[in-house]
Amino acid sequence: MKAIVRSEYGSAECLHFEEVPTPEVGAGKVLVKVRASSVNPYDWHMLRGEPYLLRMSEGVRRPKSTGMGIDLAGTVEAIGEGVTSFKVGDEVFGSGSATLAELAVSSEVRLARKPADVTFEAAAVLPCAGVTALQALKDRGELRSGQRVLVNGAAGGVGTFAVQIAKSMGATVTGVCSTRNLDLVKSIGADEAIDYTKEDFSRRGQKFDVVLDTVGNRSLTALRRALTKDGTLLLAAGTKGKWLRPVALMLKGAVTSKLVHHRIRVVMADITREALDELGALVASGAVTPVIDRTYALSECAQAVHYVEEGHARGKVVVEVA
Repeated sequence: MKAIVRSEYGSAECLHFEEVPTPEVGAGKVLVKVRASSVNPYDWHMLRGEPYLLRMSEGVRRPKSTGMGIDLAGTVEAIGEGVTSFKVGDEVFGSGSATLAELAVSSEVRLARKPADVTFEAAAVLPCAGVTALQALKDRGELRSGQRVLVNGAAGGVGTFAVQIAKSMGATVTGVCSTRNLDLVKSIGADEAIDYTKEDFSRRGQKFDVVLDTVGNRSLTALRRALTKDGTLLLAAGTKGKWLRPVALMLKGAVTSKLVHHRIRVVMADITREALDELGALVASGAVTPVIDRTYALSECAQAVHYVEEGHARGKVVVEVA
């Protein structure tokens, strides 16, 4: 089978489109014929091995795993011992390992059935970004109808999902984005869009019950300034940097949360079938429409990863594998 592989840490130029062995299907695992995948910031962090703390588990000098990608949508090709939820031919989506490939293995519990009316491309962008947004607002933020939400980075992968999910939950939503994305953010349901190049949302005097930061470009002080007295700050951002910078805001938030009256929650997606089913239902109902910026062929993954790493993608970037 064909797959995207790497043998060293570095830029997107380290990615190669090669023939590799078909992965084995162990107990509790499902082999999926991938129809579509997507690129996440996670992918370029793993590609570069940054922050360096990642290399403690992924390999110090070179990556232990040569495959890339975690999102997938496709059809079940084979099932391992003990798998009872799926059969060969089922259309599924979820999270797996080395999913930028023609075939990929996933755990049974990290897959869900793809709704019939949802395309493979739309389903493929849901797992990482969509689950992050859903669990941030629903589980970590405990968002309630009638509350006011601000999404910093509203035009990005997590941000475009967060705006729509918050609206579906009955919230009033303000999105922060660049000038070119104002119309996009309003078109997906934001009640107001703030141009960060012209205005500092933390200095407007507006207060929000929930602030979701998907960018990591503002200090904790600035983010907390936009909260109500009992508001919740959700940190779901990963920025560039070789050492601690990508996680520094989250670490500081975890410490600060014990010292202040605001609730500060670090968000890490836990991709479960329940979350995938809920997202799939939202898309099937029309309450959420995935925003897809660009689509690349599997052989063009290096360009796709480079584009996402630049940080200007509007919504999600899809990789078609058909």
